[in-house]
Amino acid sequence: MNVSENHHPAHHGNPVDAIILAAGKGTRMQSDLPKVMHEVGGRPMLHWVVDACRAAGAERIVVVVGFKGDLVRASLADASDIEFVEQSEQLGTGHAVDQARPAFADRGGHDVFVLCGDGPLIRTETLETLLATHRAASADATLATAQIDDPSGYGRILRDPAGDFERIVEQKDATPGQLEIREVNPSYYCFRAGPLFDRLARTGNDNANGEYYVTDVFGIARADGAGVAVVDAVPAEDVLSINDQEQLAIVDGIIRSRHRIATSETDA
Repeated sequence: MNVSENHHPAHHGNPVDAIILAAGKGTRMQSDLPKVMHEVGGRPMLHWVVDACRAAGAERIVVVVGFKGDLVRASLADASDIEFVEQSEQLGTGHAVDQARPAFADRGGHDVFVLCGDGPLIRTETLETLLATHRAASADATLATAQIDDPSGYGRILRDPAGDFERIVEQKDATPGQLEIREVNPSYYCFRAGPLFDRLARTGNDNANGEYYVTDVFGIARADGAGVAVVDAVPAEDVLSINDQEQLAIVDGIIRSRHRIATSETDA
């Protein structure tokens, strides 16, 4: 099945939901805006992630807001398929996802994308590949990975001697040997909702940041003997993170060229 051909909304047998993490301040952006409200291609970076989810078939999108969440809510106020939940304390990505637990109380059998709102380079076809792999493998948890030349800052993918996925280790918790790994986690996930929230309740915060990581769910699932699927589907270019104004400008340029959006200089 070639899922990359499909650029209109995917109509799968079962809908998929999405949780988008949008609570962070982004201190290095040197701005009062929530990180996801910084613009690339003339619109908030969060909106590109929302678009990709919709085009990949997401019926319902839960956005986790925190810092200046009213600005994020206002920017998407017209959308009938979006609901918001609040993360009042920043206790890590696992804690952020867990704020959506009540929204999935009756949707335990659903598949759900879990994505970061500051990754506007995400492609619909990557999400379609992720979902198709997840369903074909009957997995509880699926992640997309990328091979990049400079993996610094990213969680590394640890594999066992047979080459199978073992777990994700965050940079701050990695050994010098693990820091050499160039297969990274760009934070593109798909889960079955029920098992996701069951395992989130079992995560701990015994790590360098003292945070609850959604990435720990993959290791827990594997230890449980549940299906974990991994798809190396993310082009290196799409993994650029946006942590400062310089990186914002680089991603803005990529989005503009990809979507043929003129810059203000060339509008004349």
